[in-house]
Formats: sequence, C-alpha cells, structure tokens
Amino acid sequence: MARTTTRQILSEHRRSEILEAARRVFARKGFTKAGIGEIAREAGIAKGTVYLYFRSKDAVYWAALGAGMRELHGKAMDQVAAASGTEGKIRAFAETKLQYFDLHRDFLRVYQAELGNALTRPSAANQGFTRIYLEQVDLLASILRGAMRRREIRRVNAEKVAAAIFEITRGLIVQRLLTKPSGSPEAEAAFVVDLVLKGLRRT
Repeated sequence: MARTTTRQILSEHRRSEILEAARRVFARKGFTKAGIGEIAREAGIAKGTVYLYFRSKDAVYWAALGAGMRELHGKAMDQVAAASGTEGKIRAFAETKLQYFDLHRDFLRVYQAELGNALTRPSAANQGFTRIYLEQVDLLASILRGAMRRREIRRVNAEKVAAAIFEITRGLIVQRLLTKPSGSPEAEAAFVVDLVLKGLRRT
C-alpha cells in the first residue's frame, strides 16, 4: 500500500481550501460573474496557484459542487444505515440534509442553482449529480418497499413517494435559505416524517 507523503497531504489541503473559497465566491456572484482571480483572493493565494490544481473556472466549479455533493451523500447514507425502523430512516435522511445545508449555506446556493441544469445540460459532472440524486431516491424507495413488505404502510409506488420525500426535504431547505428558519432541522425532519407516514399508513 502506497504511503501518503507530507507533500500530498499539503496539496490536498490546499485543494480543499480552493474549493471552499470557490463555493463562497460562486454563491455570492454566480458562475458567470465569478473569476479565478477572486477565488484566489478568497483563498489567500496567488491566481497562478489555482491553475496548478484546476485548468479552468469550469473545472473549479464542478469540483466544488462535486466535493460537497459527495460529502453530503456519504453523510446521508451513513446516517440512514445507522438508523432503525422506517420512521427513523426517513427522519435521518431529511435531518442530515437539513443540518448539512444549515452549516453550508454557501454550498446550498451553488447546489440549488445547478439542480435545474442537471437533466438539461449534458456533462460528466451533471451525470454525477444525476447519479447521486437517483441513488438517494433509490435508498428511500428501498426503505418504503421494506415497510410495505412488513405491512407497516399501504401499497404505493415506492419510487414516486421517494422522489416526493426528496423534493419535500429540498423545499424545506430552500425555505430555510430564503427566510428565517422557524424551526430546528430536527423539527423540520419530524414534519417530513409525519406528513409522509400519515399519508402512507394502512387504513
């Protein structure tokens, strides 16, 4: 197994700093108005240093978006796996995303701006975006299918309900971005669970 050198560690740290700075700049100015020079200033480095890591503004943008998406995806998957029961797993999914975006509001602005483009503008990055979305919907659908097998909820189209849970959670996240949050992420997640499971309970 290859050993990680100090130089590799420092390089990865610098790359992460550039991506964090890029998310802040893209969140403030949008993709079109943002520039490599501004990203460099935000990161406290020379403009040429950015080009040592990324060949273009486009590359910085997709790397910044992708890094945040992968981090959030991993956290959501881990928390759902650790939770027990249908209610607990749906709550863990919603709560993890709400908490993450509360802590990374700059990333949320970039994420939200790109979501509408994911299915309409072909690119390798958008394919990654779509893949993560589909994996999360499939995760929720598998939870629902398990609940149906256990006769905890009535028979439904699991994929459609899973997509609805994803969108309800996203809607609450956007509301928290645009207005002063009226409740904690935990309370918002409980609302999602209550809303969804009330409609799915067997009569």
